[in-house]
Amino acid sequence: MSNQDASFGLRPSRTSISSQQQNRYRIASGYATTIYQGDLVAVVTGGGIERVAAGGSGLILGVFNGCTFVDSSGAQIYANLWTASTTGTNIFANVIDDPNAVFEIQANAAFPVADLFGNFDIVDQSPVGSATSGNSRLELAVSTGATTATLPLKAIDISQDPENSDVSSSNTNVMVKINNHLFSAGTDGLA
Repeated sequence: MSNQDASFGLRPSRTSISSQQQNRYRIASGYATTIYQGDLVAVVTGGGIERVAAGGSGLILGVFNGCTFVDSSGAQIYANLWTASTTGTNIFANVIDDPNAVFEIQANAAFPVADLFGNFDIVDQSPVGSATSGNSRLELAVSTGATTATLPLKAIDISQDPENSDVSSSNTNVMVKINNHLFSAGTDGLA
């Protein structure tokens, strides 16, 4: 049976310790890139976070899980996404920053079992996310599988989702860990 094509970025699934760890981090007022729920983020000079685009090789802080801020009218805003160039005060992102967290992500092609434990880059879909739901459309880029320690994701299993676990058809859902995490260095993959 073919898999559903419904990308959703990185969705928390499980962790190898007792609980998912989510912490708050700052976003600079006016930051000019939209960050969607399920996007990878990294820390930047100045104490904030920014969205990680495909092809990046820096250390990953975690997965964006919404934000809160006070807008220019003084209203407290809670949102699944950070809209590009928004201005405000007390801007905080919720980031799942547990280096042991496991996430589910849709692959952009069929994902063979032989590629498990390899490292992979991400690919941005068009559009990158949904302005309505705030969800990312980030996917695992199957063709980038390698042993390179700086690639952001390490594939560890195939999803058990019966609608997206067919490894012979496109859009396989894959269980991954952040490989080059800020709080634990990346490792070579087996791919």
